[in-house]
Amino acid sequence: MKPTTTRTAKRLSKKDAGLTLDDLAARVSRARIKGVGAEMQTRAKRILTSYLQTAATHGLPARDIAREMASGQAAWRLGHAVRDEIMKAPPDAVRKAACAHGCAFCCILTEDEGGLITAFEAKQLHSALAPMADTPDGRDWHPKACPAIDPDTRTCRAYDARPMICRSFISMDARACKRNAMGETEEGAGLLGNHLDYLVIHALCRAALKGITMVQSYSMAATAAGAVAGQDSDATLTAARHAPSVLDQTCRDAVIAAGV
Repeated sequence: MKPTTTRTAKRLSKKDAGLTLDDLAARVSRARIKGVGAEMQTRAKRILTSYLQTAATHGLPARDIAREMASGQAAWRLGHAVRDEIMKAPPDAVRKAACAHGCAFCCILTEDEGGLITAFEAKQLHSALAPMADTPDGRDWHPKACPAIDPDTRTCRAYDARPMICRSFISMDARACKRNAMGETEEGAGLLGNHLDYLVIHALCRAALKGITMVQSYSMAATAAGAVAGQDSDATLTAARHAPSVLDQTCRDAVIAAGV
């Protein structure tokens, strides 16, 4: 995350000045995440450690890798890598997906939050939506719809910048999505397993970087709303930033939902 003051910038610079990839690997090994079982933590550590080993092979600076971890770009990259592996042998949820162009019931945010995203994703989303400020948005179609939605076509106006939660959601029953959007509870829709890896890896990055830099999370709905309202990136992210406990709770909820 971008430091807010010169003093903060100097302090962070001093803290990571002598950082090495071995230091980061040791921090990852020692890190613990509350509410996440040992098996899931071991898996996340294995994935993140492989990422660090790849960085070492390519001679990448530890400071740059630490910043990718802090911004959530590391979790983003690794979540995509896991998704690519899943797609090599697609499960039934993928092969029998009912998702279609303009079917946006999953974009009605019944809990207002819209899902947790990282600083990396929040900045991408804001950048994609900022040019559409003060134009009709998804809430002109449905009051709880994501602001990124085009109210006429019901398609995402920030599709290439959509967060991991949007890329991971899938449904085998479009009617179930519609009923869920209306407040009912129907099975048939959910998140691919890579989303759980992405969340736990981001939480692991936060634990590993404790004392070096802050690792934040943000509300997707608030980020999109700020962008289409014409707020600049800094103001939007400040308003959309979560309390630290939200990432922990989201990880716990995801673990329970996945039955891990």
